[in-house]
Amino acid sequence: MKPHAFVAMPFGSKPGPDGQSIDFNRVYAEYIQPALEMAGLEVFRADEEQRAGDIITDMFQELLIADLVVADLTIDNPNVWYELGVRHALRARGMILICGGRIPAAFDLYTQRKLRYSIADGAVDPATLESDRRHLTEMAEATMESWHGRKESPVYHLLPNLQEPDWKSLRIGEVQEFWQRHDAWKERVLLAGKARLIGNMLVLADEAPVAAFRAEAWIAAGTALRKAERFDFALEQLERGLAIEPRNLAGLQEKGVCLQRLALAGIPAYSLDKARAHYRNVLDEYPDDAETWALLGRLDKDAWIAAWRRPDATPEQMREDAAYDDALLRCAIESYASGYRRNPAHYYSGINALTLMHLYRHLTHEARYDNDIGLMAGAVRFAAGCEPRESLHFWSQATLGDLEVLMGTPDTVKAAYKETIAKNDKDWFALNSSCAQLQLLKDLGFRSQTVEAGIATFTRALQKLVRPEECWQPRQVLLFSGHMMDAPGRPAPRFPPKKEDAARQKIAAAIEDMEAGSGDIALAQGASGGDILFLEACRERGTRLQMMQPLPEPEFIQRSILPSANGDSWRKRYYALKENTGNTPRIMPDELGPSPGDAASFERCNLWLLYTALAFGVNRVRFICLWDGSKGDGPGGTEHMYNEIKSRTGRVTWINISELG
Repeated sequence: MKPHAFVAMPFGSKPGPDGQSIDFNRVYAEYIQPALEMAGLEVFRADEEQRAGDIITDMFQELLIADLVVADLTIDNPNVWYELGVRHALRARGMILICGGRIPAAFDLYTQRKLRYSIADGAVDPATLESDRRHLTEMAEATMESWHGRKESPVYHLLPNLQEPDWKSLRIGEVQEFWQRHDAWKERVLLAGKARLIGNMLVLADEAPVAAFRAEAWIAAGTALRKAERFDFALEQLERGLAIEPRNLAGLQEKGVCLQRLALAGIPAYSLDKARAHYRNVLDEYPDDAETWALLGRLDKDAWIAAWRRPDATPEQMREDAAYDDALLRCAIESYASGYRRNPAHYYSGINALTLMHLYRHLTHEARYDNDIGLMAGAVRFAAGCEPRESLHFWSQATLGDLEVLMGTPDTVKAAYKETIAKNDKDWFALNSSCAQLQLLKDLGFRSQTVEAGIATFTRALQKLVRPEECWQPRQVLLFSGHMMDAPGRPAPRFPPKKEDAARQKIAAAIEDMEAGSGDIALAQGASGGDILFLEACRERGTRLQMMQPLPEPEFIQRSILPSANGDSWRKRYYALKENTGNTPRIMPDELGPSPGDAASFERCNLWLLYTALAFGVNRVRFICLWDGSKGDGPGGTEHMYNEIKSRTGRVTWINISELG
């Protein structure tokens, strides 16, 4: 689904400023609609809605959700002025004002830029039509790119504390077509998230119908990438979503987690101070949000741990250093406690504050927090025991187990954590996170018997869940894009059969240079020519193969294999590969739904391949292309994939087909 543009303008023929009639339907058809479509927008005008219903309802829905509203102010049409006023009241950005012939002198809009087009004989002047279209296209593109910049609505510009309404909550039930498309799209996003198919989520995010939903999908994809520990790529998606919705709390919190983890990984551009400043900015906006306080507490705790936990340190040295850096420990306690004071139901911040208070007393032998420990323990136990959300019962029960570690016996710890594990839905990462917290306590010599009982309980559960196939991650992701073998009689040969041997040798040499093997995965569509040559070379080295196809398999074979020279031979090679992949081809329409609008299926599939590869980890991707260097028409072509990978990793191998003998 393309971004959405709504046009507010007069309909039919109306008297212009000089008294001569202007055919606004021609203005729309010859000037506005083509210019906006060139900017990649789906264009809608209220009078185009053919179904029975209230045109005013459609208009309000469009003025609320449209990425862009273009208002034609050529004449003083009350409907257009009214619609522009509604948009100014609903949205802070995403507006273009145009006018034919003269610039309106309305005082309320005197500071807003207006794009002028020329009129002749009651329509757009043919002498300037091409340049007028180009200027509108350029302004539409610039307005879309600067969505998060200056507020264009005078209402929101002059009332800076006014907040826009939530896009999704103002759903108008009568406008069924748009929301049916949205609901089908949203369901695919949710299914992709549950299956951890992050590449699917990223393609669907790009295809969201309006900016609000793209922001939602990008933040969801960023969250999934963060959980998969792809922090740099996750941050990129979160930034895309926050550019549209800069106050999205979930997105801001996820961004902080990524900044923190990148800093801990030692990436030069990131630091814990940068992450801390980000959380402080979020708290300036949301001072009572317990989750953000807890995330700041986690950062402070990580800073404290980094000060004393070293691989070469003895247990005695770690305990001594941890006690010495008590100021850092107090910062962490205060952050967690601040969150819990603001929301006593937020037991996560409470149990962390309580655990660190116990550690403080253990390391320093000071009674600073003794009064708080007694009060907080009962409150945390009550809050965790009252958790109403079934999806969080694992964490509430884990909190009760943590309380037993602090104050119970090995038997009560074991019993509480067994209840915790019973509520775990085979989530290895959740179990490992709980076990890692206990390992921290073990390093500091805290209550060794209860801690060891907890570690033993979780370790036994983790051993049952660890399966190499489920946890397998590739060492390298070999991504391929290239030309099909020419069909017989192609007017301008590009990849004729005589170049097959040379292409095979070049591809095999590139794969050998990468030392590809059984620990790697190869991604390609599986078309005749370059794709099959690449997959065959990878198979010879024992590399896992995964074909990802833009069409149902029978149609894909008819369009991408059989038309080539020696098509029957290519088909046999395709089936031989399929039998040896260990994975059936993934079919794009089955996973992503039909291609939106007139989107090219093959370009969409290349984007799917690209995002799937990047989701494994940007630094793991190695791109090979068999390409003549021709320019692409947009996202999804070989040129686009080449530039994307080159800009991120530089690990690209271009085999120029025009130079092969």
